[in-house]
Amino acid sequence: MKSLTKITLTTLATLFAAAPAFASTAGRVDHSGFLVWAFLGFCALIIVAQVVPALLVMLGIVKAVASPKEEAQQKSH
Repeated sequence: MKSLTKITLTTLATLFAAAPAFASTAGRVDHSGFLVWAFLGFCALIIVAQVVPALLVMLGIVKAVASPKEEAQQKSH
């Protein structure tokens, strides 16, 4: 059993030590122009414009469920 553990640890150590050798040395080349970034910004704007109202609606639903009911308040008075 000790030999299996030793082999496993040696294999893992070798793989982790060799991982940087597989990394690319070339820099990432990105030739995206202004129009590409403007399009992506516009898409992000659309997503944010839809997420904010959705979060507000969900918050309103949570508040409505968590608040005490009117019937319960009228019976206690």
